[in-house]
Amino acid sequence: MLKDKHIKVLTKIYNLLQNSKEKTCWGLTGSTSFAIQGMDVEPHDMDIQADESTAYLLDELLADYVIQPVKFYGNKTIRSHFGKFIVDGMEVEVMGDIQKKNNGEWEDIIPLVRLLDYVNWNGYQIPVLKLSYEAEAYRKLGRIERAAQLEEFIKNR
Repeated sequence: MLKDKHIKVLTKIYNLLQNSKEKTCWGLTGSTSFAIQGMDVEPHDMDIQADESTAYLLDELLADYVIQPVKFYGNKTIRSHFGKFIVDGMEVEVMGDIQKKNNGEWEDIIPLVRLLDYVNWNGYQIPVLKLSYEAEAYRKLGRIERAAQLEEFIKNR
């Protein structure tokens, strides 16, 4: 279950993107995504994975809430067009065209549309990253416990 704050922010972002004249490609990821898919987690923030153009569109649409504008950023294991916002008191992170390092090499950008499922939530069709992809991504990033939780949830669905 999502708290009222999550419901308000998710609805706001969904409507901003739906009402945009631009073509968008995005999906919820992380704990908010897991919660609306039925996993027993308590989300504290909201993470959105997008293609590059949608990440920058979100930067424009959420300009009143920007903490860190969307720009290309990376570390040793992951890089993306990244931005951070505080929307109605909740932290929202946006990552566009994520790449992960695997065996010392940056993986190709995976077209996000191939990674999306849709969840009927409060009358909205919310795009979410496939849980199998999420589990694999967490494992690659060394977050083994979360990967195992996701794999267990998938198995018991």
